[in-house]
Amino acid sequence: MNEPKVAQKAPFAVSVEKGKTYHWCACGLSPKQPFCSGAHKGTPFVPLAFTAEETKTVYLCGCKHTAKPPFCDGTHLKLK
Repeated sequence: MNEPKVAQKAPFAVSVEKGKTYHWCACGLSPKQPFCSGAHKGTPFVPLAFTAEETKTVYLCGCKHTAKPPFCDGTHLKLK
């Protein structure tokens, strides 16, 4: 597995809380999308930890190909 699995071709809208740390799934295999469940074990992928800077809704990448992980940058619009 050299490429992440596309979990969905759209971002995940998620409410985050200021100061709380989240672990974004980078492999696309987690059944708890967009967050890590440990399903990446045995793959070259690792989750990306990030801490929310404020309490708000963020848009996390669902296609796993963003250039700005963990956030959506619209890359899913260019996928086949």
